[in-house]
Amino acid sequence: MTATTPVWKLHDQFVVTESVEGSDVPVSYRLVPTFDALYAPVGLRVPDVAGPVPLVVLAYGNGGGGLDWVQDAVQNRGWVMERILERGWACAWIDVRTEVDLGYERGGPLTRDWRSGGELFNRGALDHEDWIATIQALRELPEIDEDRVALVGISHGGEMILKLAGEYDGVAVAVAAEPASHEFLAIRRDRSTTVDQLETTDVDSVLAHVDRDVAAERIAGIDLPILVMGRDDDPLQGVFRATHQLLDEAGRDVQWTTWDHPLHGYVAPLRGDDGEYEVDDVQRAAIDQMLAYVAARLA
Repeated sequence: MTATTPVWKLHDQFVVTESVEGSDVPVSYRLVPTFDALYAPVGLRVPDVAGPVPLVVLAYGNGGGGLDWVQDAVQNRGWVMERILERGWACAWIDVRTEVDLGYERGGPLTRDWRSGGELFNRGALDHEDWIATIQALRELPEIDEDRVALVGISHGGEMILKLAGEYDGVAVAVAAEPASHEFLAIRRDRSTTVDQLETTDVDSVLAHVDRDVAAERIAGIDLPILVMGRDDDPLQGVFRATHQLLDEAGRDVQWTTWDHPLHGYVAPLRGDDGEYEVDDVQRAAIDQMLAYVAARLA
């Protein structure tokens, strides 16, 4: 990106504040201008403590859900937010544009330039670039400590962390929980192997299909402590392990952990039909470990 790239700010006039069920910390919904000046939704919660405070930004899945998805995540995946708020940190659920199949693979780096008085891209912006725009905007808020921003990405959100980590340096620490990193790791299939036939539970089978040269080039740009969290019986456990192994082999600051739990996205517990969160001891321990990792790097 060029030196003329603007840093967008949050529009205060679009802030809508609501209460959160079972909590005394409200949420403010905001719209963040992305690189192409369209808008991505944010559900931000800030504890009532002296600031500026650290910020944890959470994302889950493939994007495209919009403000409705963020509102649902705040109200029904908010248990992890409460644990973050207890530490005196701000937190936000975000959503981004819909994932473009192989858009990262085929599009190459984003070039932003000016022509005839307006900005010009060499391609359309991608979902992980919306996340970068969101971080840039949130770091500008006076209540946020711009040097202590952490990310938690779940599933495709974990892969987005890897993509943005090689392009952006405004983050202190990240957690890639069950990262579906197929595209980032350049996992190839020969013509006789379909997606369903590719063995992804076993790390060696996954590594056999990784384009090592491409993956190494992408990983080389990462200068960010990352905790990679697997799930013991997940169909993509081999991808999760390969993500950690390749980062580790490249000398990145990375740690691995894995937990035995039936829920994909176990670090973001769900509210049950009775209005209470369904959280077990495994989730509590996993989230405690995740936040301890983040805290040690935000200190």
